[in-house]
Amino acid sequence: MELNAYIDHTLLKSTATEKEIINLCNEAITYNFSTVCINSSYIPIANQVLKETPVGICTVVGFPLGAMSSNAKVFEAKNAIHEGATEIDMVMNIGFLKSRNYVAVLKDINAVKIAIGDIPLKVILEISELSKNEIVKACEICMDTKADYVKTSTGFSGSGATLTAVKIMKKTVKGHTKIKASGGIRNYATALKYIEAGVERIGTSSGVDMMNNQNLKVAN
Repeated sequence: MELNAYIDHTLLKSTATEKEIINLCNEAITYNFSTVCINSSYIPIANQVLKETPVGICTVVGFPLGAMSSNAKVFEAKNAIHEGATEIDMVMNIGFLKSRNYVAVLKDINAVKIAIGDIPLKVILEISELSKNEIVKACEICMDTKADYVKTSTGFSGSGATLTAVKIMKKTVKGHTKIKASGGIRNYATALKYIEAGVERIGTSSGVDMMNNQNLKVAN
């Protein structure tokens, strides 16, 4: 298993500096992570560092609440791609889901998916705010929109990823949609458990520590 291929090397805190973003990108190159996951204002900087490398640029849309208008999300997504983003992680409208306004949830996600075309779309469910039945319903809606991934969490609300939620998501999507686990995954052993549970991508700010830990285990 090549752990690095699973990792979206993440820095989304509001206080992130340009220097920290550049360092994040250089770490992603060193360890050949799948992407860096950053706020959209830093895409131009990341694009400069990562051009002519295989590392992608993932950015967040409607982050972290998911409660802005669909038009705002569409603009944000299209602009991000124009500036160099290669993947989009959008936050689902949680309030619509909890209102059981499933048509509105679907339209919101579908608008972004149509706008970005073949660019991979990951939909953040924010599992800490949802019941088991709501997680199932959210996954079903994402499947209907042909979103590429369902993602557990923003990392900014309540708890992050849980293995229980991932198992519910895995059972619901039945391989038709990929799964990204994010939030609170900080070491190699935990990452391995999520991969064994069936996730195809892990969002973490601890990727470098994970890789070093993995290398130590291999050496021993």
